[in-house]
Amino acid sequence: MRLQGKTAIITGAAGGIGAAIAAAYVKEGARVAIADISHEAARQTATVLGPQAMAVHLDVTSATSRQATIEACLGTWGGIDILVNNAAIFDMGPVLEISEKSYDRVFAVNVKGLLFMLQDCARAMVTRGKGGKIINMASQAGRRGEPLVATYCASKAAVISITQSAGLALIKDRINVNGIAPGVVDTPMWAEVDALFAKYEHRPLGEKKRLVGEAVPYGRMGRPEDHVGAAVFLASPESDYVVAQTLNVDGGNWMS
Repeated sequence: MRLQGKTAIITGAAGGIGAAIAAAYVKEGARVAIADISHEAARQTATVLGPQAMAVHLDVTSATSRQATIEACLGTWGGIDILVNNAAIFDMGPVLEISEKSYDRVFAVNVKGLLFMLQDCARAMVTRGKGGKIINMASQAGRRGEPLVATYCASKAAVISITQSAGLALIKDRINVNGIAPGVVDTPMWAEVDALFAKYEHRPLGEKKRLVGEAVPYGRMGRPEDHVGAAVFLASPESDYVVAQTLNVDGGNWMS
């Protein structure tokens, strides 16, 4: 088991990619904090995963909430070895209609929350002196612009940039910071995404999801479990020499 004895915090882990990574980490021997703004959903996920998982209420936009999550892990397990910054939200609309409220909300979670969760966990790792692994969930949307998705694309481009800067800054403390860029992934959030595309592109519900799935070179949309291999690798000693990279896990949608 590649993560035996390690302790991980996964944000936004009550469902989707986060829950799939949590299950893989438990299977690999890690203890995992299922950190999510929906505490009841996090509790349900932790119950399914068993005694190696613990549910923690986390609002990544709140310094108090972030610190409480870290203190819960330190108090229960004595340290933090792995952080997966997975919590994120989505919004879209024409550039001429983007509101400050929407912008502030997306950046508060996807960029501010991610950066300061990284900072808070990195401080705990530095104090402990045993290094660590930090994995930021980016997106293929961070590799390019899209006409209706300017704010979300910009937020994920910021994640890739933060991953590079933090990776270079923290490797001296043997903290590897890397990222994963999923493509289009079949999670419950895609119902919301599809509905927004239907609204702005005047499509029937379900058509956009079908089209983007067909356009993936692999032949289908991604699934949460498609991302666990990269997440385990980046959390394990096998990736010790991987620094400040964002791995594309997208079925061939983007090459970089």
